[in-house]
Amino acid sequence: MLKINFFLFRWPAPALLAWTFSWILYLVLLRVELLPWLSVAVATAFGALASVLAGTLSRRIAVAAGFPLSLLLSGAGALPGWAWLLPLLIVLLVYPMNAWRDAPLFPTPAAALTDLPVHARLRAGALVLDAGCGLGHGLRALRAVYPDVTLHGTEWSWPLRIITGLLCPWARIRQGDMWRDDWGRYDMVYLFQRPETMPRAVDKANAEMKPGSYLVSLEFVAQELKPEAVLDTLPDKPVWIYRAPFQRH
Repeated sequence: MLKINFFLFRWPAPALLAWTFSWILYLVLLRVELLPWLSVAVATAFGALASVLAGTLSRRIAVAAGFPLSLLLSGAGALPGWAWLLPLLIVLLVYPMNAWRDAPLFPTPAAALTDLPVHARLRAGALVLDAGCGLGHGLRALRAVYPDVTLHGTEWSWPLRIITGLLCPWARIRQGDMWRDDWGRYDMVYLFQRPETMPRAVDKANAEMKPGSYLVSLEFVAQELKPEAVLDTLPDKPVWIYRAPFQRH
């Protein structure tokens, strides 16, 4: 059983499974006489949602694009020309262009934040924001170490926001732009972004976060700031802890 499970998660098995199930879904929908273009849309949406589980951006694109491309190349879909815009629109709903400038769905490992409360103590009921919460991995990791805080998440992609709301019903998730959130409301802001967006995060934190609040970044350092502490719970996944008012190097 362990060997089977390992195979299912080893690339390219996830892609092959997603493509296979997309084709099965498409053929079943045609069999029940759903409109062809709508069958393509539903099967493509399934592949696009399944793609969020792939490990890298290139693999997610491969999973999401596999079914519509194979359908197009096979000539199996007798569809009007406009119908081929549907797969692109569906993929853009799951991965909006605005969000591509930020982290492309980096999942937080479950144990990454284990030691965070030792260095960043929060009162019961404190407000914590996962800025760019994706599928809620960070929210679940935060809840494991801070069971008494109030967790908020912001996610630009509305399909991901819906899924995360179902997976994390105890958190307050909203669809929107994390950069428009008022970080001054929160006792902690958690980020798993990428190096290119960290300077923007630093500027926003400096401008908005209240004294005593924490900015926490997984893996990527805020080069301009002096950390309060750095955790090395997982290899290659340091947790950088900064506390307002922030000290610059």
